[in-house]
Amino acid sequence: MREFETGAIRDNCADKYDYEGFISPLVIEYYASYMHENRKQADGKLRASDNWQKGIPQEAYMKSMWRHFMAVWLCHRGFKKCIKVALCGVLFNAMGYLHEILVKEREEE
Repeated sequence: MREFETGAIRDNCADKYDYEGFISPLVIEYYASYMHENRKQADGKLRASDNWQKGIPQEAYMKSMWRHFMAVWLCHRGFKKCIKVALCGVLFNAMGYLHEILVKEREEE
């Protein structure tokens, strides 16, 4: 049990996920900016922020992830200067790929 100076008592949080500690708010903010910028379609309309959750084949995520990874690698080696954008592309595709796996697992339960 945890007891606070105010006298409030709460259970121990040792076995609970520490989202605040696991995730960088700087990364989430930059990623959200990247995602918002990429909502704009060729015709100027904005797609829904959760549009990708409708389902994208894993093969599409993999091919795109490799293109973004190559951009990260080229940036890392000094041949390009867009590493933050490239890393966001890797994050998007990695999360989308994992999302597809997790959705499929839930559907099979």
